[in-house]
Amino acid sequence: MEKPKVRLVGENGNIFNLLGIASRALKDAGLDGQAKEMKDRVLSEARSYDEALRIIMVYVEVE
Repeated sequence: MEKPKVRLVGENGNIFNLLGIASRALKDAGLDGQAKEMKDRVLSEARSYDEALRIIMVYVEVE
């Protein structure tokens, strides 16, 4: 699977903002299920900002 590319550098670093950017990119690529899975994983598994970013990067390619 080719991951959608997202630009997170220079964006508001709030994790919810970054999650929204990544989620929109997935949905725009027709990957609605993955967008929901990513959000669910970040909200339930991530215990830190870095863990949340690592989960996001499983689903999208960060530029």
